[in-house]
Formats: sequence, structure tokens, C-alpha cells
Amino acid sequence: MKRILVVGSTGQIGSELTLALREKFGGDNVVAVGHRRAPGKALVETGPYITFDATNRDDIERAIKKYNIGTIYHMAAVLSATGEENPQLAWHVNMDSLYNVLELAREYKIRLFYPSSIAVFGPTTPRDNTPQDTILAPTTMYGVTKVTGELLCDYYFLKYGVDVRGLRYPGIISSETPPGGGTTDYAVEIFYEAIKHKRYTCFVSKETVLPMMYMPDAIKATLDLMDAEASRLVHHSNFNIAAMSFSAGELAEEIKKHIPEFVCEYKPDFRQKIADSWPKTIDDSAAREEWGWQPDYDLANMAKDMLEKLTKKHKEGKL
Repeated sequence: MKRILVVGSTGQIGSELTLALREKFGGDNVVAVGHRRAPGKALVETGPYITFDATNRDDIERAIKKYNIGTIYHMAAVLSATGEENPQLAWHVNMDSLYNVLELAREYKIRLFYPSSIAVFGPTTPRDNTPQDTILAPTTMYGVTKVTGELLCDYYFLKYGVDVRGLRYPGIISSETPPGGGTTDYAVEIFYEAIKHKRYTCFVSKETVLPMMYMPDAIKATLDLMDAEASRLVHHSNFNIAAMSFSAGELAEEIKKHIPEFVCEYKPDFRQKIADSWPKTIDDSAAREEWGWQPDYDLANMAKDMLEKLTKKHKEGKL
């Protein structure tokens, strides 16, 4: 079989996605690509691991030829909060790398997964039950690159027939990988701090509501979309997906059910403005209708699972 290339395999989603793909297709058939962040032990031991700069087309092309690549998961990106600190870098990394991958996908007949984000929405987008097809007017460079990326992917599908598919991920919560510079990172950091120090200072307000998803559901959605019959898809690179929405205060209260002494303070910073420009709830009916999307986790069972896994790691000295 042709192999799979995961670009950005050391990131929050990429690291767990790579392992899930190796479990499904075999370790030797999934090539992990990193750049600056050091890979975890499992990533190196379960299959091939290489490094290159995704903004360098020649590097990607060499890997495609060497490993006989038939599918690329392009997970490399500079995220929202980091992107506001260096918008020029965000544009360069996010757009130049995507253009390289799309051009090579066109040339070598490669299937492509492209991760988009709720960052494509902005202050003028309906914030409640945000529709699949709506106003895309983001106020962050990360959001601008994701809107541009969606349009570019759709162009390559319509113009060249490239089989490119993508999801608008909400905030992702993971027990395996640390936050990576996103506005929704508080929803991960809070668990680590609750277990280690029994307190957390949140960088968004108590009332801030955002769409979130537990990592197992994010992986499931990614694999299910790539497995979907192409003839069923009306949309391609921009599917809304949802699992749960909650406020920062509601998340803290859920954690207090398990750790009664936990205290959360709220000191909003520049990320508050970003969060306020994003939806509160998402309409993902297109994903449900076109390829059967259905999440498994809500706030209660996500929090319980996160705390159990991180508590175990803490006791083992791995947190």
C-alpha cells in the first residue's frame, strides 16, 4: 500500500493522530514528520520519524518519493495566540507549507487532510449555533490563514480534483500532549494545575463559553472523514464539528467535583479578545448528515477521564 505522511506529528493533535494511524494501518506505513519540537518516545519507536521544514517544497517532495506517499495529513501550523505575537511567521508557516503540500498533492495524485479551526469565524459571525456556511471574517492572523487555506483547498478540489478534506476543530483537550500556543489552552492547563497545585489562574473570564472537544473524538472525526465515501460529501475542507460547549467557570466547577479544594482565579489577558470573537456553540449538522459524525464525550465524562489519566501520570512522576 502507499504510505501516509503526517506533517506536524509532534504537535498536540499530530502526535496522537500519528499513533492512531499506525495502529490502524501499521507502524511502517505511517511516516511521522517533525521540525523543532522533540518527538515523544512512542513516536520514534513505533514507526519511521523524519524531520524537515514544511515550507521547503523540496524536502516534502523527497519524502513523498522515498516513502511512496499516497496520503498526507498536514497538521503543521502556528496557532492563534502564538500567531498574534508573530503574524508574519504565522502566514509564512501556515500558508507556504499548505501551498507546497497542495501542489505536490496535485502532481503526485495524493489525498490530503487539512485541519481548519473555529478561528475562521469572527465577531460578525453568529456566535450561537454557528452555521456550516456563514460569514468568515476572522480578526487573528491564524484565522486569516485558515480561511485562506479552506478556500485554497476547495479551489484545488474544483480545479484539479485533489481529494482534500478538512475539519474546523474546536478547542482540543488532551491528556497526552501539552498546550501548543492556542487560545483554548486554558482548558488543558487547568487540569494539570488542578492536579499539581490545586489552583489555576485562567487567562479568559469565568463566563467565556467556547466549543471544545476531547482528543479521542478529534481523532475519531479525522479518521471517519477520511474514510467517508467521496460521493457523499457536499463540503470538503471546512466541516463544522462539535462535541461540547462550556464556560471556563463550568469547567472549573466540574473539576471541583473531583478535587473539592481546587481554586480557580480569572485574569483575562490578550487572549480574551480572541475568545470573544469565536462561537459559543457550533451547528455540525452537515458533518452528521454527510459522513455520520457523532461525538462520544461530554463535559462530565471528559473531565473524569482527563483527571484519572493525569493523576496517574502525576503519581508516576511523568506530569
